Amino acid sequence: MKNILQFTFLLAFSLILFSCGNADDDISFDINDRELGLGEEPDDCLGFGENELLLSIQDEFTSLPGKVSVLFRVSDLMGNPISGLSADQFSIYEQGRNDNCFNTISSSESFARISPNSQVFNNNTLLVLDLSNSVLESGLDELKTATTSFINNVMPTPATDSFKMAIYWFDGEDELHLLNPLTTSVSELTTSVDGITADISNDFSTDLYGAVIKSTDIAEDLLNENSEVINAASVVLFTDGTDQASRYRESDALKAVEEADRNISYFTIGLGAEIDTEVLTKIGKTASVFASNSEELENTFNDISQRVEEQAGSYYLFEYCTPKRDGSGESNLVIQLTHNSLKGAVQTKFSANGFTGGCE
Repeated sequence: MKNILQFTFLLAFSLILFSCGNADDDISFDINDRELGLGEEPDDCLGFGENELLLSIQDEFTSLPGKVSVLFRVSDLMGNPISGLSADQFSIYEQGRNDNCFNTISSSESFARISPNSQVFNNNTLLVLDLSNSVLESGLDELKTATTSFINNVMPTPATDSFKMAIYWFDGEDELHLLNPLTTSVSELTTSVDGITADISNDFSTDLYGAVIKSTDIAEDLLNENSEVINAASVVLFTDGTDQASRYRESDALKAVEEADRNISYFTIGLGAEIDTEVLTKIGKTASVFASNSEELENTFNDISQRVEEQAGSYYLFEYCTPKRDGSGESNLVIQLTHNSLKGAVQTKFSANGFTGGCE
């Protein structure tokens, strides 16, 4: 019996060691206790100290003759996205098998650059509109104007296949109605919005929680649609009231948001005095805005459009040519960012197997 207990203890201890040893490439950066991406904290030998900015790796790959590519998101410590960065704000450090610590790699000599991420990244926005009776009776014109402004602000010009938007609407029915499928066309989206009429709905109630759950399911499906690229999605939900249909529980809607994939962002826009700001803030965990009347609606939509645009722009495909060559084994890589006197860094690994010169 004693031998059995000893064996059980040793087996459990070994499993713990194994699980810890394989956690380096999949850690949490502790924003709201949510996992942001892959990577690990830089080695202490670099002496960087605590991160003031967060770089969370979404994907990484190499290509011959010697290029290293890393797709990552950048945010501050509160999770706010940071867009508009340039390659000269990043520093590269490599550590090979014979290096005690990391060596700096010249950004200019390695042709470091921020490349268009459309080859490996898709971003889809789901605009979800409350078209219950209260909106259709008193605020439809203002909603259409605000929605059109939102579309024009968010959709890139010129259009790109890597950024699409779809529009859904809900009322009291147990259905998330499709107004316009995913498209890159601004004119197609605005024409659909312009075609909304006061008699579009047959149910005057509001199935808010159902809309949250269903839009999350759609966003999750979009993330899994193409395994060859990294997919992200934004759910932007507008409502002027609380859930009246009682088809779904509030806790289930909030759970859907909380447990959603890390690459789904949630934004909410609330209108009027009947909204529950606390619930909408939880649903819009990325950002929430509120308008007291329909005249303020366009400004609030514009506020959210800026946040959606920043979120999409916070994904970067950083590429450079490494001096490491075949036979060097697995190398450690650290990318450090400096932005507005703040710094952040992330560490990962790559293999230089088969690498030669001539990379550009």
